[in-house]
Amino acid sequence: MKPYALLRPHIVENRHLFLAGFLFLLMVNGLQLWIPRVVKHVVDGLSTGEAGHGDLLRYGLTVVVLALFIAVFRYGWRHCLIGTSRKIERGLRDRLYAHLLTLDAPFFDQNRTGDLMSRATSDIMNVRMATGMGIVAMTDAILLGGAAVGFMLWISGPLTLLALIPMPFIVLTTRLMSTRMHKNYTAVQEGLGDMTEMVREAFSGIRVVKVFGMGPLMDTRLRRLSDDYLARRMSLARTTGLMMPAMVLFTNLALAIVVGAGGWMVIEGRISTGDFVAFLSYLGLLTWPMMALGWMTNLIQRGRASLERLAAVMGEAPRIRDAADARPLLSSEGGLVLKNVCFGFRREGPEVLSDISLVIPPGSRVGITGPPGSGKTALLQLMARLYDPDSGQILLDGRDVSSLRLEDLRRQILFLPQEPWIFSGTLRDNIAGLGAVDEKKLGAACRAAQLEETLASFPMGLETLVGERGVTLSGGQKQRVALARTLLNPAPLLLLDDPVSQVDTVTAGRMLEALDSLEGNTRILASHRFSAISHADLIVVMENGRIRATGDHQRLMQSDDYYAKTWRIQAMEAALMEDSHGDF
Repeated sequence: MKPYALLRPHIVENRHLFLAGFLFLLMVNGLQLWIPRVVKHVVDGLSTGEAGHGDLLRYGLTVVVLALFIAVFRYGWRHCLIGTSRKIERGLRDRLYAHLLTLDAPFFDQNRTGDLMSRATSDIMNVRMATGMGIVAMTDAILLGGAAVGFMLWISGPLTLLALIPMPFIVLTTRLMSTRMHKNYTAVQEGLGDMTEMVREAFSGIRVVKVFGMGPLMDTRLRRLSDDYLARRMSLARTTGLMMPAMVLFTNLALAIVVGAGGWMVIEGRISTGDFVAFLSYLGLLTWPMMALGWMTNLIQRGRASLERLAAVMGEAPRIRDAADARPLLSSEGGLVLKNVCFGFRREGPEVLSDISLVIPPGSRVGITGPPGSGKTALLQLMARLYDPDSGQILLDGRDVSSLRLEDLRRQILFLPQEPWIFSGTLRDNIAGLGAVDEKKLGAACRAAQLEETLASFPMGLETLVGERGVTLSGGQKQRVALARTLLNPAPLLLLDDPVSQVDTVTAGRMLEALDSLEGNTRILASHRFSAISHADLIVVMENGRIRATGDHQRLMQSDDYYAKTWRIQAMEAALMEDSHGDF
């Protein structure tokens, strides 16, 4: 996406405010340009002795009236232009957030949260400054500066040419500095993203940091990133710090030239004293546009760098998206077929799954097991179409999932991840969402997920606030909340990634019974706990990204050494711990 294309719809939407703001700004500039003309008449009148008390009163009242109109119109342009820049900021933030929600898992695998947060805050703020005060500075630099030069030429062409001698140096300085500023601003924003991500990780994992005494290590890492960010900031400060003093220097050089040459012209009688004072006033008005040129360059380059970073994200298209001829899916029986599926999280990396072929009839109960790293989670994620396979096909009810509309597919599949995500808010919000819910269904889902005792232990029950990422809940409680969320509105195809790994065997058995009570859906459960899958119609044993063996429990006990050996070890462990209860 071209960076400036991001702004076009917002500018078009607020064009009337923009036009009104420009009109007010032009009125302010015009009135400011008129004041030196009043001063000229005052000075000339006093010099010649023609001005009386009434004339001075009239000129004074004229200046007051002009000042009042300037104040009113200045409020108008600030309200319109600065207010519009705030609307653009809001619009960009809303668009960025909405776009991020459309992107898929591969994008978030490759982009850090801290960097995305930096783009959504600091970068959007820079764009707001560029579209607000940046545009004002640019308008003043062009219109006010041009008009001031025009009035100066009206007074004296030769003196104006002398006053503009420093102008080429200003243009050259601006040109040389703008490229460096753009590179420096880009580097600064990237450094801010690195530091934000580091702080986010430290705070999110604060308990691990505390337990393992990693405070000094995290502090060292942050200091290193802070030093790098400071170095980038100082490099930028050296560039921007040179810009403004250069503008002031060249402006004062012009003033020195005007004082010398203009004073000589007054002595020679080529211009009047009033013209000389008015010329100095116009030169003073020109000082702001010349300084605004440097400030404008600063703001515009910063906004441009940030706009490019935003456009880079907005230009990302999800890999997992509807095909051009995607077909609707109104209902599903939950039958899955996998044909020679191969998959790797990165195309240049190793394969996580190799040559997976599997037939799962509608309504069946399937268990997937295997040692850690065998590909269980990746297989479930492919079934949920969080990723697409590198090769092979996945069919739902005989139709390739890539040919179905994603919105329809998501309604037919529920995926319960191994690490349940709990949002900050209440238990009710986490289970039922923010919409209306049938209280009987909600209560039944909580009972089936074995949440009744947990809710009874909280004075506020379902209205209990659970904190960021459910910090007040144990691992087992989080899994039960996630299961209740699943049981509240079950889909035809349930994909469950080790949903009972953090609860005791008794609670796990009750949770699995609740799942078994569901009718009319297909359930695929991955677990390292063999007792959770032993009653499945089909058990798939994974190893090194491949299917090692398939069959029911009895068949695998006889035909697969790994399954039989692991089953016996887990059975012995369960016998030793059968009297222990509660969450791990």
